[in-house]
Amino acid sequence: MKIAVLGYSGAGKSALARLLAEKHDIPAFHFDTVQFLPNWEIRGDEEKARMTDEFMNTHDAWVMDSNYARFSFERRMQEADVVILLLFNHFSCLLRAYRRYRTYKNTTRPDMAAGCNEKFDAEFARWILGWRESNSLRLQNARTVSAGERTIP
Repeated sequence: MKIAVLGYSGAGKSALARLLAEKHDIPAFHFDTVQFLPNWEIRGDEEKARMTDEFMNTHDAWVMDSNYARFSFERRMQEADVVILLLFNHFSCLLRAYRRYRTYKNTTRPDMAAGCNEKFDAEFARWILGWRESNSLRLQNARTVSAGERTIP
C-alpha cells in the first residue's frame, strides 16, 4: 500500500504518517528529514530529489508526508493508493504547531532531521497563517493527479 498524506503546516501530517506506517507495517518517509540538515540548514535540491527518488524506487509500499511539490509530487500522487488531505483551518494548524512545540521543546521530534530542535517563532507562525493562500489550490487539486480516492482498510 502507498499512502500520501498532505496538508497544511501543523495539520498533523507526520503524526498521522507515523501511525499509518506502524499500523500497516510499511516505511514512512518524512520530507522534513530530507528538506533540512542540522540547525535548520536547507539541503540542496539535487540531493533532496535524489533521496526522494531513491526511496520511491526501493520501496513497494510507503507512507509519505509532505507538501514539497518539487520532489516527485505528481509521481507520488499517481502511485499512491490513498491520498489523505488534512485541510484544517489555519488557526487550528497554528494551535497544533504550538502544542507540538510544547511537546518537543529543546528536542528533535522523530519525523524531523537530526539536529533540528523544535521551534516556534513569529516567522513560523506567519508561515502557517500565510501558507494556506499560496498552497491551498495545489492541495485541493491533488485528487486530480491521484490514482483515485480509496478508504484505508
